[in-house]
Amino acid sequence: MKQITIKNEYISLTVLEYGAIIQKMTVKDKHGKEQNVVVGHDNPVDYLSDENALGACIGRYAGRISRGGFHLNDEFYPLPNKNGVHLHGGKIGFGKKYWTLIESHSGNNPFIKLSYKSEDLEEGYPGNLEAFVTYKLIDNSLHILHEAQTDKTTVINLTNHSYFKLDDENSIAHYDMELKSQGFLEVDEQLVPTGRIKKVVNTQNDFLSRKKIGSIRLDTPFIVKPHCEHAVTVSSDVSGIIMKVTTNQPAVVIYTPATFPAICFETQNYPDAPNQSNFPSSILEPGELYKNESTFDFGTL
Repeated sequence: MKQITIKNEYISLTVLEYGAIIQKMTVKDKHGKEQNVVVGHDNPVDYLSDENALGACIGRYAGRISRGGFHLNDEFYPLPNKNGVHLHGGKIGFGKKYWTLIESHSGNNPFIKLSYKSEDLEEGYPGNLEAFVTYKLIDNSLHILHEAQTDKTTVINLTNHSYFKLDDENSIAHYDMELKSQGFLEVDEQLVPTGRIKKVVNTQNDFLSRKKIGSIRLDTPFIVKPHCEHAVTVSSDVSGIIMKVTTNQPAVVIYTPATFPAICFETQNYPDAPNQSNFPSSILEPGELYKNESTFDFGTL
């Protein structure tokens, strides 16, 4: 299982060909000490049995799709599902596939570019899809670019599933977070969007002004405020590390797992968009280029 490491004076990044996984990313804290800011396995082989999608590229569709599949051009495409709900691309999504290293560069603005070819009807999705992910370091930021092309009309929603941990504490309750989102998607008991959008004001999901995460637990699709400089800002006063997330995507799913202290920022389209006509389209046509551009900026308080 091949590892590729790139670094500059601010960040060191290790990526696996398996799942295009971000295995390790270190930045300097307020004391100048290197801090690994993503949760991962030291032994790459352990990712073969990982059930948390640690650091993985999620596809062909990140998040949940309801109704056991979706209609596209008057044809129903059934997807692997549990009680009607399809999650993160199916039984063996992109995060459990071996990607191909196309190029890596270790000079100025070092980068790693990988590709994966998903065949027509893999996990039920139409079209031969070629997906690419590029991890690039520019000064104190990690730029993640997901791209894809198809030979048949399909749906797509790619994201990275890194769990961020800004210090060595056993909790994230002390993290401060600010979220440029005035609304979130209401979800049912299976965490599938109902189609309704709710305002964050006067709810636990109101992070319009910086506040502690505290005991709040999230598995929530937030709508990103258009044209905002940063969608999310999160920081630890223990390490002094601050991270700012910017994206061209309309949503960010924020997830705090119950079993270990970390937080996911899944920049993406709305979950279940193929079945919700009022959501942004997730359709990719032949000749089009899908792009998810997201940036994670690091600094210290």
